[in-house]
Amino acid sequence: MAEVSEPKPLAVPAHPEMPPAPAFGQRSVAEVLTSAAASLGIPGFDNALKLPAAKRVCVVLADGLGRNLLKQKSAHTPFLRSVMQAGQGNVPVSLDSAFPSTTAASLASFGTGLPAGQHGLVGYDVLDPDQDRVVNMLGNWDAGVDPEQWQPFPTVLERAAEHVDVVTVSLPQFGNSPMTRAALRGGRFVTGVTSHARTEAAADAMAGGASLMYFYVNELDKAGHRHGCQSPQWEHQLEELDATMLRLNATLPPGTTILLTADHGMVDVPESQRIDYSAEPELIAGVRHTAGEPRMVHMYLSDAADNTAPGRLLEAWRARFGDRIWAFTREEAIAGGLFGAVRPEAAGRIGDVMIAARDALALYDSRRVRPSALEVVGQHGSLTKAEREVPLLYFRAEGKKAPRRR
Repeated sequence: MAEVSEPKPLAVPAHPEMPPAPAFGQRSVAEVLTSAAASLGIPGFDNALKLPAAKRVCVVLADGLGRNLLKQKSAHTPFLRSVMQAGQGNVPVSLDSAFPSTTAASLASFGTGLPAGQHGLVGYDVLDPDQDRVVNMLGNWDAGVDPEQWQPFPTVLERAAEHVDVVTVSLPQFGNSPMTRAALRGGRFVTGVTSHARTEAAADAMAGGASLMYFYVNELDKAGHRHGCQSPQWEHQLEELDATMLRLNATLPPGTTILLTADHGMVDVPESQRIDYSAEPELIAGVRHTAGEPRMVHMYLSDAADNTAPGRLLEAWRARFGDRIWAFTREEAIAGGLFGAVRPEAAGRIGDVMIAARDALALYDSRRVRPSALEVVGQHGSLTKAEREVPLLYFRAEGKKAPRRR
């Protein structure tokens, strides 16, 4: 079956097996910063990605850059295409996102080096069992949730800053955001509104001796959500990313390790397949809360003592959508390693039942989301290759070329 396809009529409801869990500890977004730190010789980190030793490392994370999209749109990225064609030795060319394949979970895994079951940001929004309400994990954190208690482990940037100069280059609004405080705290924070301003800030910081840099790019993800990842607007932002990487190559100190990766990929969902499941009573029977993403729904049941409730709900969803979805319980997800090792405090944040889209499908509970949410074109969160596989590009900066002598 194609990764994303137009829906076909269902014959017999199916229960397809889930794809394998993310390769935590081996080849996932959780190993990027940890391997970068290890390549700098910082103690306590494992170089799982086999990065060559370095004196300086700049890690660029492009929000929403799936590996299949980068390959598909390579005509728009002459510089990155040349990097891919040059090869990168033993360094893997692709990684798994965290699960769900969404910014909150994957950026937190990137920042902490931990799977979602440990850091606890298990979706875009999730249940806070202590308050018995759904709370957001990105730009609209609940006042009753302390980011540093919700995610209590030290970040890679915090640990690295005890040994080397650490700098984050990002947008101003993220400097003290709850997401930064939860999973990306540590080191200095320098800002730039435009991509040009951020590359200049990065060059200045590295010239001053920064050893580990995290450089965030969010424009692709924004364009994809609004216009779709097959749109001219998305392609324009991909060209801007290519130009940003070219500028970093030219302006960072010669020999600096530059890595480009992402938190997740993206697929486009046609308007006809953005479905309000709350309008179908059998799909929400016995459900107290819904959360997650339109392509990876968490459902929390009203009666935790009713052992038959999850099975009934799964049967209803499979009867409705067949092999267009993966439908599974919290216990199945944990046993399958989708969240990695799960600490007790995080387990209750995971849905009793989860629904993940397999094709071009987005699922909404219109009782709790704004109507504008159904206007989103580019989506992510599920287990398809297009959403979960992200690139890892490695190269060394050429740096500023010395002026020619006359």
